Amino acid sequence: MTFTTFLFYLLSIVLVVAAFRVITANSPVTAVLHLILAFANAAMIWMLLGAEFLALLLVLVYVGAVMVLFLFVVMMLDIRADSLRQGLKTYLPLGLIVGGIMVLEMAFVLGSTWGASVAPAAVAGDYNNARALGQAMYSNYIYGVEVGAALLLVGMVAAIALTLRGRRANTKYNDPSASVRVRAQDRFRLVKMKAVSERAMGGEAAAPAAQGEKQ
Repeated sequence: MTFTTFLFYLLSIVLVVAAFRVITANSPVTAVLHLILAFANAAMIWMLLGAEFLALLLVLVYVGAVMVLFLFVVMMLDIRADSLRQGLKTYLPLGLIVGGIMVLEMAFVLGSTWGASVAPAAVAGDYNNARALGQAMYSNYIYGVEVGAALLLVGMVAAIALTLRGRRANTKYNDPSASVRVRAQDRFRLVKMKAVSERAMGGEAAAPAAQGEKQ
């Protein structure tokens, strides 16, 4: 057994355990942390298989952005575990059926290719996976990329429009023109104050107290 094979099985075992903990963890924060671990191990497995671009994309997009956002949202919402378990028995049979179908499909695909040993395609020493993927996306699948970009743009514009609809009373708006026209003397004001020592302040505070005790 080579070191690459050993590393593949080690990462696969950690990936399966982390994925199992995602659905069995009692705390949502623990589930999100195990999901980050699962994504990191999947990225390393893709790196072993030669898909460097997909591995880096998984780390940068999902682990670096989406999962961190999920973690902050889960921590700020303070989700209770008892509320998540409500309705578990109702949807458990349907979930088991869907999970069983997925396992059968994956077993069928793996079983059909288990015995067939196909040699990997020969590639040059300076082969760049990201460049090949970019050439395929922007040559053979250019229309699909443009449609996806247009959908993302429409979704972004719609989200901004829904956020800015109506003017809220408790929202502070910034006026760029007023910020440009601001002058230095309008930002701060120099005030000259008389210096007062702590000893003098202590004496002034002790005098009224002493007068009160005498009365």
